[in-house]
Amino acid sequence: MDFDLPPADDPSRRAVIDWLAANPSPSGRQLAEAGYVVPHWPAPWGLDADPVQQLVIDEELAAAGVRRPINPIGIGWAGPTILHAGTREQQQRYLPGLLAGEDFWCQLFSEPGAGSDLANLATSAVRDGDEYVVNGQKVWNSGAHWARFGILIARTNPEVPKHQGVSYFVCPMDLPGIEVRPLIELTGAHLFNEVFFTDVRIPAENLIGEENRGWELAKVTLGNERVSLSAGGALWGSGPTAQDLISLVRERGGVADPLLRQRVAQLHIDDEILRLIRLRTVTAAIKGVPPGPEASIRKVLSDHHGQAIMGLAKDLSGSGGMLTDVGPLGAPAELWHHGFLFATALTIGGGTSEVQRNIVAERVLGLPHDLDADAGLSWSEAQRARRAS
Repeated sequence: MDFDLPPADDPSRRAVIDWLAANPSPSGRQLAEAGYVVPHWPAPWGLDADPVQQLVIDEELAAAGVRRPINPIGIGWAGPTILHAGTREQQQRYLPGLLAGEDFWCQLFSEPGAGSDLANLATSAVRDGDEYVVNGQKVWNSGAHWARFGILIARTNPEVPKHQGVSYFVCPMDLPGIEVRPLIELTGAHLFNEVFFTDVRIPAENLIGEENRGWELAKVTLGNERVSLSAGGALWGSGPTAQDLISLVRERGGVADPLLRQRVAQLHIDDEILRLIRLRTVTAAIKGVPPGPEASIRKVLSDHHGQAIMGLAKDLSGSGGMLTDVGPLGAPAELWHHGFLFATALTIGGGTSEVQRNIVAERVLGLPHDLDADAGLSWSEAQRARRAS
């Protein structure tokens, strides 16, 4: 499938080319103010760009070697939620630094007892005048050790069903009572953390949307998260892709072993399927048709695909694959070994594959919903029932 993108003399393309000529090495702030960080957003944050205009902007930025600011949770998840439900004052306060990459953000959602069942979270936020007092624990918080702000969901009413008593906050990460502890990955890197809240006082003005209606906003965030994590390459867009590995195989003269050769072929087939699913999503947007179930399905397929890439890369390394400094077919190890270790996280982060399959089964295939033992109970009643059993 080919898209008929505007030619070089088209006014929309010419505008981007001219801007880049006048700003050859733009800062994150300049990109944000020009609307090129999130061109699909409405003004003043974006350009109300349609999908074709977005592709043109992406092409010209890439041709000029210009990269957008790196702030994935801020730009990809927090920003859309604040744009959706934040007040004008909240948008003016948080979005400029967020889009410019000057204020890094983290996500404070998952808890030790509420991972796949996120709505079962126990972190509490009790209103005290013009503040909320927060107590509890979050876990698997990417970048919390260097973030300025976090998006936090906490329970503000335990006496209603679990989805109805949750509120959504912007949490400054330097508030007294916040403790960030590192979680060192299998890779040896420090990306994840656990965060503890002890009588942390968050201003009431940091509440996004209505009190006790935060679960609706959490779903907005999670929807953007799943699309973001399925959009890139093997490591959620930050690592080698299937085509990188296939190109390496070609450069090294192919693979003699028939079983490994078949796995390379299957990798290409799966990569092509995912590419076509992405094109279906873009095509629907260009036609003005609401996207179907492609994003949820793509998340499931992409994660297993990423693990297949890294597993094959290790097997192409032969017995040297047991070492940390040997790459596939004699290539430098670089990201390949790190990717193999990190790939185990792909089917967990952003919603486990099991949960994603439940979503597809119930919302796409129309299969019956799992029995809910907490149906009809408030969150606190459900907790007492669990303790009693």
